[in-house]
Amino acid sequence: MKLEGIYKLQGVVQHYQWGGTDFLPNLLLESNKEGKPWAEYWLGVHPKGTAMVATEQGPQSLAEVLRGNPALLGEKVARVFGELPFLFKILDVKEMLSIQLHPTREVAEERFAKEEAAGIPLLADHRNYKDKNHKPEVMVALTDFWLLHGFQTKAVIEQSLQEISAWADLASVLTNKGVPGLYERVMTATEEEVFSWLDPLYQNLKERQGALVPSHPDYWAWQAFLQYSTAGHHDRGVFSIYWFNLVHLVAGEGIFQAAGIPHAYLRGVNVELMANSDNVLRGGLTPKHIDVPELLDNINFSAVSPQILRGEVSDHNVLDYPVPVPDFTLKQYQMLPGETFSTSEEGPRILLILNGEANLNGQDYRGGEAAFIPANQKLSCENKGEQNLRFFVAGVSQDMNI
Repeated sequence: MKLEGIYKLQGVVQHYQWGGTDFLPNLLLESNKEGKPWAEYWLGVHPKGTAMVATEQGPQSLAEVLRGNPALLGEKVARVFGELPFLFKILDVKEMLSIQLHPTREVAEERFAKEEAAGIPLLADHRNYKDKNHKPEVMVALTDFWLLHGFQTKAVIEQSLQEISAWADLASVLTNKGVPGLYERVMTATEEEVFSWLDPLYQNLKERQGALVPSHPDYWAWQAFLQYSTAGHHDRGVFSIYWFNLVHLVAGEGIFQAAGIPHAYLRGVNVELMANSDNVLRGGLTPKHIDVPELLDNINFSAVSPQILRGEVSDHNVLDYPVPVPDFTLKQYQMLPGETFSTSEEGPRILLILNGEANLNGQDYRGGEAAFIPANQKLSCENKGEQNLRFFVAGVSQDMNI
């Protein structure tokens, strides 16, 4: 089958329990009268949710289309990656996600092979490595967005041990063993020890819950207690809420998650772009499997100063969110009514319209619709509506040696 031009894509909705109920149904013009959680919308070739391509022969899996037509990836992408190297998403985070980090490609390759050799089923709950790829991520907020990102300085962490009286006996651990030793201490502590350190905080926040504000870790610690606490148990991820950077992004701002950087999405809607991987090592705020030794072996304990991406203007209507990896690029386009432009890139792209109406290479698109643009395919775009047109384009770096 020979494919030419650009093709409409139908993504896959993931109904994870933490998702919101309104944003994605409204975007996709779908009904959600039952109030089901619509957490993520996937556009890519990941086995857990492969997008469908509209062809003359009917809907076909994007993964199958690309396998049958590798030229659509372009010579360089096909040679370097062998597949579409990114997964494009929208997330609607209503309840906080797990604290997590992602391995380097080298670690993923080595330990995927190790788990394969050990005969651990790929979908086993205790399996850490689902594939051989790394999973760097970039996100851009579509609403106010709150997240945790990387460790704070030792001095800030020490201050938390002074301010939360039940944690005072942990100060000597920080003094003698530094941040890595402190984090290991709480991550390897017994349930009884964790409860003894966290329950006084729980009781304190319970009394003050009406006065808590999102700009302070106390607010998110209380949300964690509400979401994860049971009789005699508090989630040890609460420590990380005080020891990681609490970041607030406004719409249009973004951030990059490199390998080893612990992070957690707390609330909001975003566009997210990542390498095509499902390798996640968790560190709390979750009922899922936590492999503490593996987590400690991959986590970056360095103090991080969050680098907020505000978009670099590469044209009058284009914001580029640069990332230090070759797997993907992310750009945001905004066009006034009647505006037109055209562009071509060496690699494949996926375009997702957030607002407005567009004509793309002679085809009409509206908000919530997406297109697959093959490598070296010229894209001609016109804003056909009476409102501003806004869309994001995920692509592949022109420099694959980053």
